[in-house]
Amino acid sequence: MKDYYGILEVNPNASKEIIEKAYKTLVKKYHPDLYSSVEKKEAEKKLKEINEAYNILSDSFLRSQYNLEIQKEKNTTRINESRIQDNTKNNERNVNKTNTSKNQKNNSQNQHVRKRSNVGTLFGIVELIKDLWANKPEKRERKKMNQTDWLAVGLTIVTLIIIGVILWFIPFTNGWMRQLLFENPIFNCIGGLFS
Repeated sequence: MKDYYGILEVNPNASKEIIEKAYKTLVKKYHPDLYSSVEKKEAEKKLKEINEAYNILSDSFLRSQYNLEIQKEKNTTRINESRIQDNTKNNERNVNKTNTSKNQKNNSQNQHVRKRSNVGTLFGIVELIKDLWANKPEKRERKKMNQTDWLAVGLTIVTLIIIGVILWFIPFTNGWMRQLLFENPIFNCIGGLFS
C-alpha cells in the first residue's frame, strides 16, 4: 500500500490545511515544466503520485478509509510478528522439552533406585503401580521387576485378605462383609469361578 502521507511529506495527524500547503509546495517543486527531458518523466511520475495522494487525503471520507486500511495493515503486521515470535518461543520450548524429557528419563532411573526404600509399604506399592501405568514399560522392563517388588505386592494381597477375615469375625462389620461378598455381582462372578 502506498504511503500517501510520506508522498506529501506530512504527518498522519496533519490537518486539511497543512496537507493542502504541502500539496501546493510539492506541485511547484515537481512541476514537469521545470525539468529537462530526462528528468521530466520522473517529475511527471512524482507529480502523479502527489496528485493521487492529495485526492485521497483531501477528501475526509477517502482519508478515513485510507487510515482504516493502514490500521488493518499494521495490525496484520503485528499479528504476523507475534506469530513469528510465538513460533520461535514454541521451537525453543520444544527443544527445552526434549532436553527435559531426557533429563526426566535419567531422573526416573535414579528415582527407581531411591524408591526401593519404600518397598514393602503400601506407599511403595502405590508408587510401583503408578510407575507401571504412567511409564508403560516394555515387556523386557516388566520382566526386570525385582523380587522385592513382587514380594511387596504379594504381602499387600495377603494383608488385605487377613484384614477381610478379621472384619468377617467382628460382629459389627459381619453384616457389611456378608453384603459385600454375597450380594456384589463382582464377587459373585469371582466366587462362581472357584465353585
